[in-house]
Amino acid sequence: MTGATPARAFLGVEQSATGRRWIGPGAEADRLAEAMAQETRLPLALSRVLVARGVAPAEAARFLDPLIRDLLPDPRGLKDMGAAAARLLKAVRDRERIAVFADYDVDGGASAALLVTWLRGMGIGATLYIPDRIDEGYGPNVPAMQGLAAAHGLILCVDCGTLSHEAVAAAKGADVVILDHHLGGETLPPALAVVNPNRQDESGDLGHLCAASVVFLMLVECNRLLRGEGAAGPDLMAMLDLVALATVADVAPLTGVNRALVRQGLKVLARRERPGLRALADVARMNETPRAYHLGFLLGPRINAGGRIGAADLGARLLATDDAREAAALAERLDHLNSERREIEARVRDEALAQAEARGASGPLVWAAGEGWHPGVVGIVAARLKEATNRPAVVIGLEGDIGKGSARSVPGVDLGAAIQRLAAEGLILKGGGHRMAAGLTVARDRIGAAMARLGDLLARQGAGSAGPRDLALDGLLMPGAATPALIEDLERAGPFGQSAPAPRFAFASVGISGLRRLGESHLRFGFADLGSPAVEAIAFGAADTPLGPLIEGHGGRRLHLAGRLELNHWGGRTRAQLRLEDAAPA
Repeated sequence: MTGATPARAFLGVEQSATGRRWIGPGAEADRLAEAMAQETRLPLALSRVLVARGVAPAEAARFLDPLIRDLLPDPRGLKDMGAAAARLLKAVRDRERIAVFADYDVDGGASAALLVTWLRGMGIGATLYIPDRIDEGYGPNVPAMQGLAAAHGLILCVDCGTLSHEAVAAAKGADVVILDHHLGGETLPPALAVVNPNRQDESGDLGHLCAASVVFLMLVECNRLLRGEGAAGPDLMAMLDLVALATVADVAPLTGVNRALVRQGLKVLARRERPGLRALADVARMNETPRAYHLGFLLGPRINAGGRIGAADLGARLLATDDAREAAALAERLDHLNSERREIEARVRDEALAQAEARGASGPLVWAAGEGWHPGVVGIVAARLKEATNRPAVVIGLEGDIGKGSARSVPGVDLGAAIQRLAAEGLILKGGGHRMAAGLTVARDRIGAAMARLGDLLARQGAGSAGPRDLALDGLLMPGAATPALIEDLERAGPFGQSAPAPRFAFASVGISGLRRLGESHLRFGFADLGSPAVEAIAFGAADTPLGPLIEGHGGRRLHLAGRLELNHWGGRTRAQLRLEDAAPA
């Protein structure tokens, strides 16, 4: 937040129902927001959000309407980009056989689909290869690369490959181009080109890009080269739905060019032109204007489900297909697999949480390891541990003498670099990733030592030094101000996600009415202050948290509420709704 931290907690809430201290904008932020509203004629609530984002009044219009052409970096600023684009165009001209080797997650699948779609537009069919998570593991492997090299002149490795020295060297007779964003080592594999903003010899200025954005930049360069020859390449703007999906699903920060790419990509997604995403939206019952939330919580998990517990290539095939019937069949299968994944995840999550609580969550790292935990869900469970403790988390599935794990970090802590350090020190068999997420393979008898060392490395970065997270609020609203029009204004500051949280407001001393349960644990109710119409609120899972007793047992007592405003489309009407996150007695 801009400005000094208030001397008192916001609304005096030192400890809320969820155990958090509420903090809001200080006096200086209030002054800047008032000035912003006066100068720009924007609503005060929106002005508060812009001030919290560090936006000056003169920059407000450009921030609210970001243009890709103003923010997209020159692709040629990345090392090896010229060689990569030139080699792809040569393969197209010479009608070579081209293979795309991609990671099995959303970013890998979207990256592969970008290339397959672009090549299709150039009249070229490509071979899609996605490794099996369990049998082959992450990234290129020797047998796969040997097989692809025997039948293809060019292999494009996307969202993987930067650390795959042996596998890339095994691709005899073919050129390999790597388009990746994972942290690089001291040396690069023997590929024709390694385009990666997180190479050690890069500046790091573009280190926030996901792999699909790196692929998109290469295709921008390819189209530029084609224009120089008097030819036209496929429409790249129509492919931004894939870039947006990958950016959100890979938890890349929604700032700068990422924000512009996702914003435009959501508009493309709304046109429902890509058969795979249209079919997936239908099975997910996504019947409203797409937002970043839908990418991260409805579409992304279903695409990931194939790589987690089913056939690894299902997600990439769905995103790449131009056949509506195939898309419908793939979407149905992924939706079914996602339901299975949720059941597996729930069991592992409960066991991991119990283990982590028994071990203690006061240090710089929380971790858990269990026999037979499915490798396809350990990453999701690590994210749940991280969210529950506000600390980096590692979850490891054990099989035989080996443990395979995933790790998730908190803002300000570079997890990928710490995991790479463990690999360099020999405490783990292999590992890598980026700042917010990483994977590792470790011998069973070294897990304790590896986690102790990882905790030490993360503590040096400040992990674990904070207590329970404060609840940051963008300001105070009266219930009567919570209207659909205000929410539409606030959406102009989006999309919201990693490093760009949705605006969160407090409502002071309101009365509760019409309280009822939805299912076993969700609560729906209305709230209002004196003389105002009630605003709807929903609290998902609240009955299983400390929020439940406070709301259900309010007994007429007035409460402070905090949460995020959203539009609720139901019965042909659109209403404002508060998604409750916290509450405290008034």
